[in-house]
Amino acid sequence: MTARERVAIRFAEKLAVDHRKVDEALWSELREHFSEAEIIELVAHATLFIGWGRFNEIVGIDPS
Repeated sequence: MTARERVAIRFAEKLAVDHRKVDEALWSELREHFSEAEIIELVAHATLFIGWGRFNEIVGIDPS
């Protein structure tokens, strides 16, 4: 796994668990590996899938 992939995964995990814990250090690390446009896309996709996951959990949809 690349450093770029690792930081993207860490970022998505923080968004899913507690988005308030995405601190300036993590934003800086993201900027080392991604352009601003890529970061916006990463945020959009991560939050979309987090939202769908929560929706599925609330309405009782089995992910399998």
